[in-house]
Amino acid sequence: MPKTLNPLDQIARRWQPSARFVRQAALATVVMAVVIVVTGGAVRLTQSGLGCPTWPQCTAESLAPTREMGIHGVIEFGNRLLTYVLCAVVGLAIVAARSLKPRRRGLTRLGWAQFWIIMSNAVIGGITVLTGLNPYIVAAHFIASTALLTVAVVMWRRAGEGDGPARPSAPAPVRRLTWLTVAACGALIAVGTVVTGAGPHAGDAHEVHRIPLNWERVTQLHVDLVFLVLGLTIALLFVLRALPVPDSARRAARDLLIVLLAQGLVGFVQYFTHLPEVLVGIHMLGSCLVWIAVLRVPLALRERAPREGVGTLPDQGQEQDRADAAVPASV
Repeated sequence: MPKTLNPLDQIARRWQPSARFVRQAALATVVMAVVIVVTGGAVRLTQSGLGCPTWPQCTAESLAPTREMGIHGVIEFGNRLLTYVLCAVVGLAIVAARSLKPRRRGLTRLGWAQFWIIMSNAVIGGITVLTGLNPYIVAAHFIASTALLTVAVVMWRRAGEGDGPARPSAPAPVRRLTWLTVAACGALIAVGTVVTGAGPHAGDAHEVHRIPLNWERVTQLHVDLVFLVLGLTIALLFVLRALPVPDSARRAARDLLIVLLAQGLVGFVQYFTHLPEVLVGIHMLGSCLVWIAVLRVPLALRERAPREGVGTLPDQGQEQDRADAAVPASV
C-alpha cells in the first residue's frame, strides 16, 4: 500500500522555493511579530483593551464588534484579526521551509515553534480580556510576544546559514560577555513590563487594577538597567574591534548601540513629557528593535557550514547559487 502523504509533503513534491524566498518568508515573520506588538500597544494606548469585553467572541452574542461598541471595539477586534495574518505569514514560512530541497528540518521546527507560541499567546490574550486587563497577565502577554520575536529572528538567521554544527568565531570570554548583554537586555524588557503594569496607561477608560508599586521608582530601576546594557554594549563593541571576528559581529554591535541610544532618547523624552501615547507607542516599537539588535550579536559570533548540497543565503546578500535546484527532493 503506498504511503499517504500529508498536505505539506504534497506541496513539497510540487514546489521548490529558492533559499532566498525562504529567508524572505522568515524575515516576514520577524516583521509581523513586531507589528503585532505595536498594534497591541495601540490597543492599550487608545484605551481599547476591553473594546471586546469577552473572548473568543467580541461579545456574548457576536463574533464581531457591534455599532454600539464604537471605535474601541473596532480597534480591539482589528488587533485580533491581525493574529490570523500573523498565522498566515508563519504558515507560509513553514511551508517554504518544508519545501526547500534538500529538506532542512531545523528551519521547519523553528516555524512550528512560532505557530505554537502564537496559539498559546492567543489564549493568554483571551485570559487578559476575561480578567479585566490584569496587569500581570498583560505582562505575560508581552513576554510571550517577545518569545515569538526571538524564535522568528533565529529562524531568519538560520535561513541564511548551513545546517552544519555551529562553530564559535570568538573566544569564550567574548561570547559570555555577549550573552550577559542579552540577559541584561532581557531583564530591561521584563522590568519595562512592570513599569507598564504600574503606570498610568491601563488600557481601558474604566478603572483597571494596576501593579501596586510606585511606577516612578520602578522606572528608575528600568533606567539603571538601560545604563547597564549601554555600558555592556560599549564594552562589547571595543572588544570586538580589537579581535579578529567577523565584520558582521562588529556591525551588529554597532547597530545595537545606535538602537539603544535612540530608544533611550525616546524613553527620557516620554518620561519628562508625562508619557504621551504616541511616544509610548514608539518606545514599544523601540523595545522590539532593541531585542532584535541584541539577538543579532551572539548569532553573528558563530558560523555554520552548509551540509553538502544544501543551499544557503549569506548575510551579505549575494545571489543564491541556483545549483541546488538540481538536487533530488528528499520527502
